[in-house]
Amino acid sequence: MKNQPDILFEAHGITKTFGGVIALNNVSLKVHTGKVNVIVGENGAGKSTLMKILSGVYPDYEGKLIFNNEEVHFNNPKEAMQKGIAIIHQELNLIPYLTIAQNIFLGRELRNAFGFLNSQLMRNKTKELLTRLNCDLDPNSLVSKLRVGEQQLVEIAKALLEEAQVVIMDEPTSAISDSEVESLFRVIKSLQEQNVSILYISHKLDELFLIADRFIGLRDGKMVGTIENSAEAKKDDLIRLMVGRDIKNVFQKEKAPFGEEVLRVEKLSLPRKFDKSSYVFKDIDFTVKKGEILGIFGLMGAGRTELLETIFGLHPKEMSGIVHIENKALKIRSVMDAVKNGIGLVPEDRKEDGLVLQMEITKNVSMASIGQVVKNGLLSSRSESNLAKKYIETLKIKAPSEKQYSKNLSGGNQQKVVLAKWLATDPKVLFLDEPTRGIDVNAKNEIYHLINDLAKKGLGIVVVSSELPEIIVISDRILVLSNTKINAEFNQDTANEELIMQAAIL
Repeated sequence: MKNQPDILFEAHGITKTFGGVIALNNVSLKVHTGKVNVIVGENGAGKSTLMKILSGVYPDYEGKLIFNNEEVHFNNPKEAMQKGIAIIHQELNLIPYLTIAQNIFLGRELRNAFGFLNSQLMRNKTKELLTRLNCDLDPNSLVSKLRVGEQQLVEIAKALLEEAQVVIMDEPTSAISDSEVESLFRVIKSLQEQNVSILYISHKLDELFLIADRFIGLRDGKMVGTIENSAEAKKDDLIRLMVGRDIKNVFQKEKAPFGEEVLRVEKLSLPRKFDKSSYVFKDIDFTVKKGEILGIFGLMGAGRTELLETIFGLHPKEMSGIVHIENKALKIRSVMDAVKNGIGLVPEDRKEDGLVLQMEITKNVSMASIGQVVKNGLLSSRSESNLAKKYIETLKIKAPSEKQYSKNLSGGNQQKVVLAKWLATDPKVLFLDEPTRGIDVNAKNEIYHLINDLAKKGLGIVVVSSELPEIIVISDRILVLSNTKINAEFNQDTANEELIMQAAIL
């Protein structure tokens, strides 16, 4: 790679608005060559918006960009990529039914002298790119067969194909295992050795200290400072950079009396789709009482999400077992059955499964409880608006009005809208799958308090989380799922990270 300046990429006076709401206000930053430049800030600080401007996703903004000492303006991500700037989004942008090689060369296929696709050359070049990443995946493998961590390596390989000089990573570890995180960090170090600059966003503060060279702070759409030497920074320094203050009232679980049993699961089993002789989970038994928060922990692939989905009616043909709500045995054959019987599910992927991003808050909140806002057979806009306003106030959703489009909310506030949607159904049991995925430390604290308050009002709550500290701090009781079964159970007095992890790897 040719010689590069110490400051490879600069943004000057970047301002971006959405419908009159200022997302970025006169933001300037510098990206150092061959460094991991970490962007920290609360949800809604403008981090992802800034990254989308730098990578050409948002071409409409005020201010200017300087790349390699030259002013640039990108109308789309392809133009940015051609210059050497690639972005890897939190929601990966791959086509599952194509191979690794086909995904990497999509839209830039290689052809032979006769104009036909040169599949062998594309496979060979894909292999070369994967080798650069110390990855031994077969270029002919379908993306649908890859783990999330492996899919991220394919996204990075796509960036390397165009000799990217800047790689932007937005929450790259939010949905991958610890071993995959270690592999990703090794790849990042390798990219640095090749003089590639990394712009990195994550809310997992502990991991940032393992890879960061410098920290850049955004708050409320404004640049608030930098820490040029990561070795001199402490966690408290980052929190103050993010929120402008120390986090007060850090969540501590309150012990409270439980009510009667609200959920009982007996002999619940789910066979694998393509191999009926093996199981995602088998003969699962557990109970939840009113006011209890039950945590379920397991490594990726343990079947945590599938367990919640099965109880919620998403796998009716394959599942077996009995679900009781308030001692009444149910046949839940659809999501409608689950909702009608008082079960709500806040899904792992809020953008894909929890929200319609192009709709207003009002529409999203009323979606699962439409009967409440229909008057005389017609949808009542006033009732719909009042329902949304109720939860905006109750859950402290930060939005200019209930008419705000969900896509323009921060991750933490989007999560609150999903929570509002299910609370509006007046559930007896609420399932929360990765409830704080991709949200910052302050928003996490707010979500924890909300969960605790809901439990104190008598709601039975089941929380699935891949973050051990989270599952320990929020749960009254913890079940560990591994090898198709529940391997261990802990309460607040007996739970610790080492014991839970030992049970998870059995």
